[in-house]
Amino acid sequence: MAESTCDLYDRFEGTARVADAGFRDFGARRRFSGAAVTVKCFEDNSRVKELLATPGQGKVLVVDGGGSLRAALMGDLIAQSAVKNGWEGVVIHGAVRDCAVLATLDLGIKALDTIPRKTVRNGEGQAGLTLTFAGLRVAPGDRVFADEDGILVLDPTEFGEG
Repeated sequence: MAESTCDLYDRFEGTARVADAGFRDFGARRRFSGAAVTVKCFEDNSRVKELLATPGQGKVLVVDGGGSLRAALMGDLIAQSAVKNGWEGVVIHGAVRDCAVLATLDLGIKALDTIPRKTVRNGEGQAGLTLTFAGLRVAPGDRVFADEDGILVLDPTEFGEG
């Protein structure tokens, strides 16, 4: 990611979508970008685990967890799977766990907070939806950019990719 989210915002001010403040960095990679892969789930990380076990080069998994801080949608094992499969990063509108290990992984991770409680896995959740959370709209294939200043999303055609 060459340009910062601040520079991208200045360049695409009329069309850039920016997430509300409140997301924290948890992975060793502080700057990441890629094409959005989306999943919506609530306190069930079944789809998150499935998707991060697939090839993720050039992709960012964007998870609408409803902002729940009661259970972690990703921990060290799922994050290690994401690294193994080449994912650029993960944005979670919810919580993570195992933050000491996450901090050592070459993966961008933005989430709201941490909690030790894991989720249940009942096979719930939907992938490939347009998500709306934290003042942000993210459709599959949108370009997601994240760094120390926040999260910014552009339509791929605006960024010259569509």
